[in-house]
Amino acid sequence: MAGQQRYLRYIVFALVAIVLLFFISSSSSVPSAQWPTYKGGQPQSQDQSAADSNAPAAPQTPQSEKPSTGTTPNPGNALPPATAGGPRMNATFVTLARNSDIWEIAESIRHVEDRFNRKFNYDWVFLNDDDFSDEFKKLTSSLVSGKTKYGKIPKEHWSFPEWIDQDKAAKVREEMKEKKIIYGDSISYRHMCRYESGFFFRHPLMMDYEWYWRVEPSVKLFCDIEYDTFKYMADNKKKYSFTLSLYEYVETIPTLWDTVKNFTATYPQHVVKGNSLKWISEDDGKTYNHCHFWSNFEIGNLNWLRSDAYIDYFTSLDHAGGFFYERWGDAPVHSIAAALMLKKDEIHFFNDIAYYHVPFTHCPTGEQYRLDHKCSCNPKDNFDWNGYSCTARFYEVNEMEKPEGYEKEH
Repeated sequence: MAGQQRYLRYIVFALVAIVLLFFISSSSSVPSAQWPTYKGGQPQSQDQSAADSNAPAAPQTPQSEKPSTGTTPNPGNALPPATAGGPRMNATFVTLARNSDIWEIAESIRHVEDRFNRKFNYDWVFLNDDDFSDEFKKLTSSLVSGKTKYGKIPKEHWSFPEWIDQDKAAKVREEMKEKKIIYGDSISYRHMCRYESGFFFRHPLMMDYEWYWRVEPSVKLFCDIEYDTFKYMADNKKKYSFTLSLYEYVETIPTLWDTVKNFTATYPQHVVKGNSLKWISEDDGKTYNHCHFWSNFEIGNLNWLRSDAYIDYFTSLDHAGGFFYERWGDAPVHSIAAALMLKKDEIHFFNDIAYYHVPFTHCPTGEQYRLDHKCSCNPKDNFDWNGYSCTARFYEVNEMEKPEGYEKEH
């Protein structure tokens, strides 16, 4: 009798265990939450995932043969679409660079794209006196969100003009080398200054555009730029802009101002009323105070540079030979032209574009602006109110109120 009771208890326990196992296995079959899968860096809906599951399966590599890289997979290299809406201006970035500048220009592109162009996807034109390498093209095109174009500079734009006395030019370079004048003995630097002064805006690739933003290797942007700078220029009838200004090396331009005065005497119609002569001269044009906009940053209007006034101006300077007999830079050449041929209100100072080109920094004056726009520059590095800067004079000549807090940086 006792044996039968034990046997019945075993049967009951077995039935209870079976029932419990049944409920546990049933609960484990409840559908789990469905999350979007990713393909090519983009999220897919459940419907998309289901549709893709019907596609032919890709060959599978055996687990033992799959390489172990120790890195996370890159879901795709497509650049994100522009985030700012609205129409775009007919504008481009332009860079004069050599293949050896590849990593320095890559740094510049990332700053420009991250702080500005990822929102707008403007094009980028690269110019070189030689053919660009495949490596240069591959890297830069992968970084730029707009279209990239690569152009070779015509030899006649990157060589000594026929009217230049080669012996005289060589003697000048040797003298400047002895005086330790920066780039004083460089031939390529002189070709660059001449090209930037009179030819870059006439390159066939540039003829497609109306506006340009000049970018050089190893520059940095420290603040987010949330608006379209090209559209701002157009809407406010601006034709030239800058972020840094300073005095030019006197030894590099001893006869530049005399050459300019010869030009204005020959072409008085090219000097506009309401210009910025007082910014570059403190005695009504008798002498030049050497103030200039630092042209390694420029946002400007290409049609102005292609105008008869500017072309006559450059041609006059070019035939005087100062690019080779001295060491005229494109910065004073552009700046004098803008000061004489544009009205004061056609030149714009971009206080809000935080910019660096060795060795100077423009860090926007105004703490709140820097906080609002995620600026990473140190205001103590700001060059604007330094005694060697011409920016304070620009404010005074244009009767502009200086930014709040500038006294602390003086």
